[in-house]
Amino acid sequence: MAVQRAVSRARRAAARFGTRQRGPDGRRFGRAGLVGIAALLLAAGTGLGAGPAAAGPIYPAPDPDAFYAAPADVARFNLGDVMRSRQVPAPNYPGATAWQLLFRSTDSQGGPIGAVTTVLVPPGGGANRPVVSYQPFVNALGLRCAPSHALFDGGLREGPVLNLLLGRGWAVAVPDHLGPNSAYGAARLGGRITLDGLRAVQRFAPAGLGASPMGLAGYSGGGMATGFAAALAPEYAPELPLVGVAEGGVPMNIGKLALDLGMQPNPLFGLGFAAAMGLEREYPGQLPMEPILKPVGADLRNRIANGCTDEIIAAGANRSLPDVFSGPLDADPDTVRILHENSLEIFPGVPRIPTYVWHGTNDAVSPQLVREVVGRYCGSGARVQLDMLPGTDHGTAIPEGSARAFDFLADRFAGAPAPANC
Repeated sequence: MAVQRAVSRARRAAARFGTRQRGPDGRRFGRAGLVGIAALLLAAGTGLGAGPAAAGPIYPAPDPDAFYAAPADVARFNLGDVMRSRQVPAPNYPGATAWQLLFRSTDSQGGPIGAVTTVLVPPGGGANRPVVSYQPFVNALGLRCAPSHALFDGGLREGPVLNLLLGRGWAVAVPDHLGPNSAYGAARLGGRITLDGLRAVQRFAPAGLGASPMGLAGYSGGGMATGFAAALAPEYAPELPLVGVAEGGVPMNIGKLALDLGMQPNPLFGLGFAAAMGLEREYPGQLPMEPILKPVGADLRNRIANGCTDEIIAAGANRSLPDVFSGPLDADPDTVRILHENSLEIFPGVPRIPTYVWHGTNDAVSPQLVREVVGRYCGSGARVQLDMLPGTDHGTAIPEGSARAFDFLADRFAGAPAPANC
């Protein structure tokens, strides 16, 4: 009963997030666009910050490849500086030249970190051709699942799509936007890493992209990182030559979405649990899970600490909050603050570049919140084209919207006037 009481308290606390949006049952999430959200945090974990001191987060096993380790003097580098680079084979991208760059970025506490982006350049070299930073919908806790690995081992489901961008003559940068601890759910971190990754692309002379126009694209969890990059850019990276952003299926408020999932067993429960673990990693000491975990929850936490998407889903399938958490739990200001920091609805920044947003009208991720955020952007002077795709859900909206998104970016690179339906 403690968890049920906590959920009732969390629902009463929902006023901190605004009116709760009701969506379809959690089972409606499309498999292709699985959402990177803290699906537990508000429904049961508004008390994650409460309780006695406990052991810290479970971090992923270090990557055995020494390339990924930030140097001891990482703090002396400027944001976006390339600290290490290497050329890698790219058999999945015929004719492309691929580099991986370790660059300096910053975490959610303001501390220096190393992050990685993979740069693919089509045949003919860089020649200051357009660059698209593509943020995949990575739902993972293990470093082996990061895009810089998954691009080449077949694990990145969106990987083949990048050939369409390369075929347009564009270079593509794919950042490991979950960061060096695979902090799944930390969307604002993803935005910073995305922007610093583009700085690194600019500064890496062998790629030949120092004066390239740049665009951003991503869907679902990748759309969260993309949306934050666009909203952060005016203050965080105003010097970048960004000409357009395309984002789809974006969860605009992870706290509200958490409430909508409720108490029932859900086949995707593991993803929400994993997002709570990712945020615990990114905000150490502020969201300790251990004091409120039942043995089943502690076992799940250990099992998925290095998991990729399918492993996380399988381990947590059809679990529910009462299965893994015990009480008493109370609303906690740290949780509310952290959810706000990682929700585009709350974040005050506004994109200052032409923006394309698409969303399915039948998506379990609230279409109404998307309309409201776009309305706020428009009211602040942003130029936004919003496409609500009739009859599509979180998975089926991907192909139609992606085709329009890439055409939108092509027009921005060509210098065409940006459309808007504000």
